[in-house]
Amino acid sequence: MATPARARPSQSRTAAFERGVAALAQYTAPTGSVTVPRAYVEQLDDGTEVKLGVFLSNSKSRRAKLTTDQRRQLASLGLQWAANE
Repeated sequence: MATPARARPSQSRTAAFERGVAALAQYTAPTGSVTVPRAYVEQLDDGTEVKLGVFLSNSKSRRAKLTTDQRRQLASLGLQWAANE
């Protein structure tokens, strides 16, 4: 029996990840920090609100499921745990 191919992330999941990365980049620009309180919400320029603290917590706990490119994006913003994978 053939092993099923790994499913590609859905468009909405990929878009949510991109919004999270954009929010983190926006947050770190003035603060220089990637330490975000869990309840923190970042508002993007287009008015979209991103629960940045939850996004980071979930990304870290699910890091084994992130693609190499996703981990690279997070590492480039200063997340050490993403760089070590």
